[in-house]
Amino acid sequence: MKQPGGRAVLKALLVVVGVVLSVILVASAFFTWNPGGPGPLLVPRFSWGRFLRELPSHLAWFIPFLILSAAMLPLRAIQWQTTLSKRVPLLERYHLVAIGAFTHNALPGKLGDFIRCFLLSRTQRIPFVQALGSVAVCKLLEFVALMVLVFVSFLGPFGDTMASFAGPLRIALGVCVGLMALVVVLAHYALPMARWLDRKRRLPRASNLLAHVSEGLGTARSFRGMARALVFSVGPVLAPALAYGLALHGLGVKGGLFAGAVVLGAIALGQAIPGVPAGMGIYYFVTSWAARSLGASDEDAAAFAALTHLGTAFSQVSLGALSVRLRGIRIRDLRKGGSLARDAANHVAHESVSPHHSPA
Repeated sequence: MKQPGGRAVLKALLVVVGVVLSVILVASAFFTWNPGGPGPLLVPRFSWGRFLRELPSHLAWFIPFLILSAAMLPLRAIQWQTTLSKRVPLLERYHLVAIGAFTHNALPGKLGDFIRCFLLSRTQRIPFVQALGSVAVCKLLEFVALMVLVFVSFLGPFGDTMASFAGPLRIALGVCVGLMALVVVLAHYALPMARWLDRKRRLPRASNLLAHVSEGLGTARSFRGMARALVFSVGPVLAPALAYGLALHGLGVKGGLFAGAVVLGAIALGQAIPGVPAGMGIYYFVTSWAARSLGASDEDAAAFAALTHLGTAFSQVSLGALSVRLRGIRIRDLRKGGSLARDAANHVAHESVSPHHSPA
């Protein structure tokens, strides 16, 4: 009886930690900390009056940013087909990607990819783990495409300035290579391992899971398939990289178009830190810091962080909400702990014990 209460306390504590971290990190875009010194603890980085008066001047880059951010959804829907094991109509893929984006940005739990895979499994009869594997390959190839764009951007006018990012990027490259190797190994050996476990009559759940994983990662078994999927993964990365580059260019950062991929890479690395429940705070901290590092003023860096966050959330939430409405899904079913999430968990549990049919 104490365990549920303990979990509730731990969950509440994590929420409090996340909120506090988010507030501190968001504040870093607008204030500098002055602990132990004379004056207030928080010192504004700029004049708030001038900051608010100049916000309308950013519309010149904010509107293209909105359009490019929204373009990520259809581009991801096109990309997704390259890793799926069967043909799925484009409109269906688009709606599921949009619903996932809505869930990720508007609801707690970051269940967007989980929900879109579960909905695909229900509408297209694709096992959930296979659908999840196809999304995992998409995410990995987007990461690869992003790393390529980042290294290409070092050839631009910020080559010297971006030298400070070299250390984290080496780590990112190592992670990228390691994940690619893991996916390729699983794609080639998950099914043989599942068959071996079947013959030995051991671990039936693990055997079934490995069989579904093998199907979901099927693209990774072929160099041609991976190369084709990588080509289609450039679009979902290039659109936001260009959006951030146009934003930096609009702020007057010289050569800002080349730096958009670097900012996007910094965001991806910052928000990939496991166990840190402060995604929005990390976004504000990373984007404002990156903009200042590339030459933007404190005021412009804060506007860059706030408006790009607003633009990303608005474009993806609004389009996702439209897809939610068109598909007749209730918002409460998308919440963490809602009936759809519980159904998804039950579905995965069912798949793990259902007998699979391994290809001959």
